[in-house]
Amino acid sequence: MSEIKVDRVSRHGLFPGRLDPEHIAAYAAATGDETAAVLAGEAVPAVFPVIVAFRAQQAANGDLPAAAWRQARGGVHGEHDIVLHRPLVPSESLDTWSAISAVRTTRAGTQVVLHIEQFDAHGVLAVEQWWTTVLLGLHRMADLGSMPQSHRFPDSARNNPIGSATQHLDQQLAHHYAEVSGDWSAHHFDFEAAQASGFDFVFAHGLSTMAICTHRVRGLVGVGDPGRVRRVAVRFASPTPLGAHLTVNTYGINERSFAFEATCAGATTITHGRLELRA
Repeated sequence: MSEIKVDRVSRHGLFPGRLDPEHIAAYAAATGDETAAVLAGEAVPAVFPVIVAFRAQQAANGDLPAAAWRQARGGVHGEHDIVLHRPLVPSESLDTWSAISAVRTTRAGTQVVLHIEQFDAHGVLAVEQWWTTVLLGLHRMADLGSMPQSHRFPDSARNNPIGSATQHLDQQLAHHYAEVSGDWSAHHFDFEAAQASGFDFVFAHGLSTMAICTHRVRGLVGVGDPGRVRRVAVRFASPTPLGAHLTVNTYGINERSFAFEATCAGATTITHGRLELRA
């Protein structure tokens, strides 16, 4: 069988969006963010720009050859990396653009990385995201582009534990998150759909788990203002079951950079977590 190639890489956009204060407040409630300013819609959580990026993500994925989707066993969200070039402001607009930026084959399948750019009303780049999907069991795609900056957990960080925080993920978490994100994928709600995805439990959205971890890490390192976050990145190691407790463990790398990981129901769900603060 011949190698599958991405024949066309297009930059898709513009997709207009707005950081609506009421939407921010609902997002905070759905993800357990207890920051008073966020709950009031007066500050923007670091992971919130994802909410206005879904159409751009779908458009860029459309450039993948149909053969790749046919031959894969399915696709899972493998990693997500967000860089905020400045603090975001409630009510401001963000115009989103997207494109496939890298393709790499791994043991699990093929990693497809989307580069998502979000510009403010003055045309200045405010947010960049790297959204990695793993096409399971697909090993015949040609490599493409450059992979994003690593956020691998440094071994030395184990010597600098900061603390742990736990949050209960109630059975309605996925429903509340879907209401603010628009992601009603069946495996978050229906047991049979979850089984069809290879799991014996319904599970939280990966991006809601990322948001929860980000909030908990901020609390552990004593940062109340989400605008101080410059970067947050994670690897989704396994789905996060609903109805269980998520524990986030945080370690220091240096004074402005922190590593974290999360466990839930005896499984590690987030690895190679990284949170960086702006200078």
